[in-house]
Amino acid sequence: MKKPLTYIGAALLSLAMILSGCGSQTSPMADKQSSEVENLAVQQVIAAPVYKRVEVISSPEIAQQLLVEGNRRFTSGTPLSKDFSYTRRSDLMKNGQHPFAIIVSCSDSRVPPELLFDQALGDLFVVRVAGNVVTPVELGSIEYAVEHLKAPLVVVLGHEECGAVTAAVQGGETHGSIAAIIEKLKPAVNEARATGATGKELIEKSTDLNIQDALTDISRSPIVKEGMEAKQVKVIGMKYDLDEGLSNLIKD
Repeated sequence: MKKPLTYIGAALLSLAMILSGCGSQTSPMADKQSSEVENLAVQQVIAAPVYKRVEVISSPEIAQQLLVEGNRRFTSGTPLSKDFSYTRRSDLMKNGQHPFAIIVSCSDSRVPPELLFDQALGDLFVVRVAGNVVTPVELGSIEYAVEHLKAPLVVVLGHEECGAVTAAVQGGETHGSIAAIIEKLKPAVNEARATGATGKELIEKSTDLNIQDALTDISRSPIVKEGMEAKQVKVIGMKYDLDEGLSNLIKD
């Protein structure tokens, strides 16, 4: 199977084509120089590392470390090349998925788990919902991934300046089913407000407490609880910093 081109490799190939004149007449020396550049580009493409991992991961600690390392690559701007080939997709279809982590994330478009943890196809089982709240519907998805897919790590991923939490803090009229999300966030907001927090501090404190509430809801699941007691499943909270790109541990 051919290794996929990285963005850098593709750029180098484009540069090589430009320098080679794309078929225009050039001097022998120019032809030689452009050929050398093109060869260098091809060599770098061939040498580009493609992200690979052990297919099945059962250790919660290893799973957590993979997320930490992936987030470090994301924030440093050095993501690994991913295998999105037909061969990889066919393998996942034939052999099934074996995600090593379940990510319960807010639906915010700025917080895509696969990108900020630098993971590939089949790595993460993602449950996304505004405010990263956990209702019986979200919990059912989590339980499925724990019981049937044997994912060893569950992460509740909140983030700063969450719009859903901000709406719950500010109150006001809500329409449609949005009210159901706000209602789920109210306990965290009320608890945060009771501490005397106001303004942005109130929003961030409410976000942190909402993550804790989600962790509590997940940990009460008999299926998840059984895995935790057997040390086969770990449940943690993380909070994503929008501009820094870091996902910091809330609860270990």
